[in-house]
Amino acid sequence: MTSDDLILGIDFGGTKVALGLSDRTGALLATRRLDTDAEAGAEQVVARALSAAAQLVSGSRLAAIGVVSPGIVLPDRILLAPNVPGWEKLHLAELVSAAFPAVPVAVGTDAKAAALAEWTWGTLAGADPAVFLSLGTGIAAAVLVGGRLLTGANGAAGEIGYNLRTPQDADGFASGAAPLEEAVGGRWLGTRATALLGRPVTAGELFALARENTEAKELVASALDELSMHVANLAIAFDPSRIAVGGGLVRSADVLLPALRERLAAAVPFPPELVPARFDQDASLLGAVALALRE
Repeated sequence: MTSDDLILGIDFGGTKVALGLSDRTGALLATRRLDTDAEAGAEQVVARALSAAAQLVSGSRLAAIGVVSPGIVLPDRILLAPNVPGWEKLHLAELVSAAFPAVPVAVGTDAKAAALAEWTWGTLAGADPAVFLSLGTGIAAAVLVGGRLLTGANGAAGEIGYNLRTPQDADGFASGAAPLEEAVGGRWLGTRATALLGRPVTAGELFALARENTEAKELVASALDELSMHVANLAIAFDPSRIAVGGGLVRSADVLLPALRERLAAAVPFPPELVPARFDQDASLLGAVALALRE
């Protein structure tokens, strides 16, 4: 391998930024993580991340850079990414290109990029169609057909966090809501568990408590009933051969996956194979690398 075979991946998240220097096989040679410090705004996190990236790649020649973010990344703004003040106004590709002149830069949505990493190097390899289900702080899906991401007319394909839950959710996005995400996303599960149990509880802790605490068990069961219905409808719509489940909640796979498999088996005419994603901590970061290599 020569130095100009290296790829820089940058994964901007709501709570952290992950940086990675990779070869063309997706092997991460060096990584670094920063706190997003979301309340301080968008400009500071981008500036700190680019400074850290320059240190990470010091002495190396880059072939390409991949950058991913929540939301729909357009040249002059980012849509559907409300967690960091000012994020929607960023010209993300332009900022990265200014820091690394003459290096090709590819930008994209984190969940879709993670799906590309799973198809390239992970558990979705060879699956067609394939679905990546990201279950973490937020909820999203990505569909690949023939190994190509289905982006949709506006880049918003798979944003199932905005799915309506009942006929009464008629306003949905227009009212500022993400109905499904606010019901079963990790952040909101943690909030509901905290109120229910009277002490701070994360979504991961909630799943662990559900093994012995009746109230926690009922909350988890209700969330999984609702989530599994939406996953089944997704499978009915796209008839995938395989679904890979990633994101922070997959750490509770022993509770999560059986519930999803049961609903798929009962509701879907041709139930797809359901597997945990290969990549846990670095899915979106490796997705940034895969995006750079592809584009």
